[in-house]
Amino acid sequence: MSEAWSTNVSIAEIGDWLRGKPRVAVLTHGKPDGDAIGSTAAVVRAINHASHAPGHAARAWYVGPVPGWVKSIANGTAYRVVEDNGLPQKHEAEAVLICDTGSRAQLEGYADLLKTEGFAQRAAIVDHHLQGDAELAERRHVDSSAAAACEPVAELCAHIMGLAGVRELPKDVATPLYLGLATDTGWFKHSNVRPRTLRLAADLLEAGADHAWLYRVVEQRDRVSRLRLLGRAFEKMTLHCDGRVAVLPLSIADYHAARAGPGETGGFADQVLNVAGVLVAVVLTEVEAKGDPAQGGEPARVKLSFRSKSGRPAVDVNAVAQTFGGGGHAQAAGARLEGAMDEVIARVVAALTPAVEEAGAGEDLNENGVES
Repeated sequence: MSEAWSTNVSIAEIGDWLRGKPRVAVLTHGKPDGDAIGSTAAVVRAINHASHAPGHAARAWYVGPVPGWVKSIANGTAYRVVEDNGLPQKHEAEAVLICDTGSRAQLEGYADLLKTEGFAQRAAIVDHHLQGDAELAERRHVDSSAAAACEPVAELCAHIMGLAGVRELPKDVATPLYLGLATDTGWFKHSNVRPRTLRLAADLLEAGADHAWLYRVVEQRDRVSRLRLLGRAFEKMTLHCDGRVAVLPLSIADYHAARAGPGETGGFADQVLNVAGVLVAVVLTEVEAKGDPAQGGEPARVKLSFRSKSGRPAVDVNAVAQTFGGGGHAQAAGARLEGAMDEVIARVVAALTPAVEEAGAGEDLNENGVES
């Protein structure tokens, strides 16, 4: 029987375990976002600040594509991109910390490392997602109530550095932590914002994080290609379930026409949730097949990115994504499906329909914007 996806060690225990390890490899999910890069960069910096022994070091390893802003945020951080440098060697991964995921599927870019003998015994996970593969790591701290992985990682950084609290962290550790917290909450507008989220944000600002600089570096740097791709997504958007579900399909041809890269769809679904009545938005991205399926190559696949509107009524898109072998959070989840785009759209709409019907009608707002 497989282990349950749950916490089995405290943050302090993970911190104490890391302190004694000369070489630490810090991993996260492929195509890392703000929380993934923020949590890993912060803990790498904290470990390296705290380590005074010769030869002791931590390094983050990312499976791309990585965001264009990563050099601005991770400048001064020891990190490598797997596609450019390969996987960490055994002597570079005497201990492995995985942040912001515990899903084997999201770690497929590190597959050869995960298969090495004794990997689970020298690994720990700090995550906030509802699902994961517990057998990946012997030590796990899973806080599904946290708005971002950076919430528990902030505590971990303070413990590693022997500080009384988060507000005592150096600026270069506080900054990536604030980034992860801000981006995973939609800059503090999503329903996962809790009182403790804002208290942590205040502590990180006290420690020197610069909100305005981070917002400009991360959010105000779109390429024209991203806007062209967004336009194509809007043009192809279809509404289902009496306007409560919006589907935005993007083909490989759309990317080529817009001259866009694979990491440029972030936030597309959130844009559609601004439409009154829409409860769920799904971005479907065609994934280019590798080789001929008839000759053992990968079949055509479509990547799904679900977002649902907070408040009442609400749709649990994590439950829907799970039916496709994916998962995530109640209001933000993902999955991948084999098949042609039209077939996948039909399956997704069919799976969402009962969930939307159960949630009820979309907002009925009066002239003052108040639910009636």
